[in-house]
Amino acid sequence: MKKIILLFLLITSVGCAQDKVTVSGETEWQKEMNAEYKDASKSPLKKKDLKNFKGLDFFKYDSTYVVKATLKRTPDSKWFNMKTTTDRVSKERIFGIITFLLNDKTYELNVYQGKDLMETEEYRDYLFLPFLDDTNGEASYAGGRYIDLQIPEGDTIEIDFNKAYNPYCAYNERYSCPIVPRENYLPLKIEAGVKAFKK
Repeated sequence: MKKIILLFLLITSVGCAQDKVTVSGETEWQKEMNAEYKDASKSPLKKKDLKNFKGLDFFKYDSTYVVKATLKRTPDSKWFNMKTTTDRVSKERIFGIITFLLNDKTYELNVYQGKDLMETEEYRDYLFLPFLDDTNGEASYAGGRYIDLQIPEGDTIEIDFNKAYNPYCAYNERYSCPIVPRENYLPLKIEAGVKAFKK
């Protein structure tokens, strides 16, 4: 009788283990991204792509691409209409200019703040960093990538390019995504973050 019960428990545990979906990823952030994209209620993927989805393709995590940047705030900057991939425009302003060192060279990028998001409790301190680099159209999405940031208390901010992700329209054209402004182009290869999506 004991053997039968043990056998039953073994079969049950194996069955349960097979039902569990393992989430791949080298870092916690990568695992979170993959879990989100696997979830049909949150995923930007089309049904046909979701069906065969095993995980996003990431560059290998590289601490070189985690930089401490100085933030020069621009409190008097005017609101403007940032173009998107559809007819919609996103009301944005340049919150500040970030300056950082990468591979012994100094770079600058504008960091943006959205008017609509400012009015919501959850995203009141949210900043938007879209950028272009020399991997676009080859290893990464042609339209550039985004990084989410929060308003820091002081004048320094950490930028982790390993957390650079594709806009939703890289996966599904029905989404309306802000177009990365040309001035946010970095003249080097940022081999970090999410790679181009292979459909």
